[in-house]
Amino acid sequence: MRRGAFIAQTDCPCHLALTKLYCGISAVVKSDGTFRAALAIYDALYLRDFHDADVVINDKTGFDGLTDHLIDYLKSYERGNLAKFIGCGVLSSVLDHSKLICSRLWLELDIVPIVIPAPTETRHNGHWIAKPVDELADSMARKSIMCFGPSTIPRLQVGWHGVVQVSLSGLAHLARLQDYKGICSPGTWETMTFYADKIRERRIKVAFFSASPQGGGVPIARHALIRFASLLGLPITWQVPKPRRGVFGVTKAIKNILRGVEPNQRMEWLDRNSIIDWVTENAKRYWLVQGGPLQSPEEGGADIVIIDDLEMMGLIPLAKAAAPNRPVLYCSHIQMRNDLIARTGTLENDTWGFVWDHVKHADAFLTYPNQESLPAEAPREKVGYLSPTFDWFDGLNKSLSMWDTGFYTHFYNSQCYKFHMTELRWPSRKYIFATASFESEQELSEIFSYYAEFRCLISDKKVNPPQLVICGNGSIDDPDRKLIYEYARRDLEHVYRRFQRDISIMILGESDQVLNILVRNSHVVLQFSSSEDDEFKVAQALHAGRPIITSPFDGTSIQIQDGVNGFIVRPGDRTAAAEHLMSLFTDKRLHERIDSQVRDLADVAFSQKEDTNVRAATYAEAAQCDIIVITAGSKHFIGQPSMDYTDRNISIVRSIMKEMSPFRSDAIIIVVANPVDLLTSIVQELSGLPRHQVLGSGTFLESIRLRGIVASELKVGITY
Repeated sequence: MRRGAFIAQTDCPCHLALTKLYCGISAVVKSDGTFRAALAIYDALYLRDFHDADVVINDKTGFDGLTDHLIDYLKSYERGNLAKFIGCGVLSSVLDHSKLICSRLWLELDIVPIVIPAPTETRHNGHWIAKPVDELADSMARKSIMCFGPSTIPRLQVGWHGVVQVSLSGLAHLARLQDYKGICSPGTWETMTFYADKIRERRIKVAFFSASPQGGGVPIARHALIRFASLLGLPITWQVPKPRRGVFGVTKAIKNILRGVEPNQRMEWLDRNSIIDWVTENAKRYWLVQGGPLQSPEEGGADIVIIDDLEMMGLIPLAKAAAPNRPVLYCSHIQMRNDLIARTGTLENDTWGFVWDHVKHADAFLTYPNQESLPAEAPREKVGYLSPTFDWFDGLNKSLSMWDTGFYTHFYNSQCYKFHMTELRWPSRKYIFATASFESEQELSEIFSYYAEFRCLISDKKVNPPQLVICGNGSIDDPDRKLIYEYARRDLEHVYRRFQRDISIMILGESDQVLNILVRNSHVVLQFSSSEDDEFKVAQALHAGRPIITSPFDGTSIQIQDGVNGFIVRPGDRTAAAEHLMSLFTDKRLHERIDSQVRDLADVAFSQKEDTNVRAATYAEAAQCDIIVITAGSKHFIGQPSMDYTDRNISIVRSIMKEMSPFRSDAIIIVVANPVDLLTSIVQELSGLPRHQVLGSGTFLESIRLRGIVASELKVGITY
């Protein structure tokens, strides 16, 4: 057996360096109505391979042989050649007949699909039409390569007027509207489309302003929002200023003071005013000029202005001066120490006074659903609550195959090797993942102390000590992140030298997928930072189904139910944090219960219907319900024997039945777990209920598989 074929069977090349490839796709209609599809495969420099085939597309039945063929070919090519496709150029005319090609490339194979239109100018068009299908595919591949930077990440572009050109100015088609529609309730979708229609009908132009186009928190939310708005055809733009050296250090100091992180730091008015000077210069050069978003709506400016960062507070008076009747909204993303701000003479009070002099001119104040992001000066009648924007289909949150997981795991370890850092030993060793913003030494020092305390607690337990992985992207508007990283390495080498081979700490690059797999494959997630993107980090962990230990911050009460889908500990309480860690590593049943609750509550939080009240409950409460649905079961790992998988599920169901007994006499139990026939019999026996009150629901997966086989043979679409 070839080595590549053997590795393909394992489907997780965690310790292999896969070759990075790009591809181009084109297709033309033949005289008999079939399609001639071509696929060109490149590395970063040269043509590596070529493939073409005749495929069938039936628009009436929905059968898409082109997409099926290309997806299968690319997948088998990766595994047979130990490769990973990064990007794919798709000729725009292909989308006329293959609607799913882009979303399937992204969601199934983690390939960035870049739709490249054919030239429209006459002098080029004739030459373009004359190209055969193989030359078109070759051209698509070469054009797609130019969209990626040296680190194989799509280039982040900022255009005229400082407009962030999200998703390569719309060329990268990651998901369709139908994909988003499938992850929320009908009521939520109808509400969204109602307001989207109103914005289009009234031609309302909205402009967001933030300090940087990259990093955590605000940039993540804006990329998600603009990407979704473009699918809806909404006139929403996002502007960022040209950076200036030294300004971000001042803004970071202001934020830390308001959060109470740096109580001894004093700032001069000259330093503060440098922020206003910087913002004003950008406004006059790019946003108040003809066609700029801060001009009045009558002159082509935005109808609504949203100031999305504290750094941009100087724009509020300018926007109101340009158009006094235009709504200007200010978004607050930091949790402030209102108790310190309220004390006259404190540094926090003085700093907030400077900020309030600018933001008080806003017409409304948007914050996370709590009272901690705005001090009392903000009139409550002008305060609105805005939840963070998430995209479950972006690189941070989408599901990744084991092949892609292996690729990004190896990438992470190669970076660790490069910087002389401990490598990740997963999957042979479990690990704790701690998110880090690298904004303060205290944040990382606390995480180290929690892990050290935890290791002391399990020293006499028969537990293989897990690794600790501390990672974060850091923010490009934080000038101290590398310095803080070096401080953490110093502490690791001297204070916590005993655990140096067990701790891996890295500032990640721009790859969202690396952070995705680190969160998704961890045993538990720690989140103790006090940065602006806390909600994003917690939501990502919950969406990935990971139990989380965190401290109280904005939105905690909404996202985390203490003891149900995670644990909340006071800042600095390392004993409580260590005890929760020990429980999650030594109590298998507890981890499985928390894990199942995480997934259930995460789904509910983002897709529940308005007339449904969902809450966490005890086993005793569940046993007294009219209808009880049991869906608990273990994850089936690749290569796991069927009997081992069955034994694990039997053990889980038995433990659930023991906790829930006794049941009300007229209760109906529905078992939706594998193997359904065996587990249903066990549930009926342990519950003591009559046979007609215990039902098993199964064979759905087998029905789907059979339906797919039949549809493929008959070349018709799969209907549901």
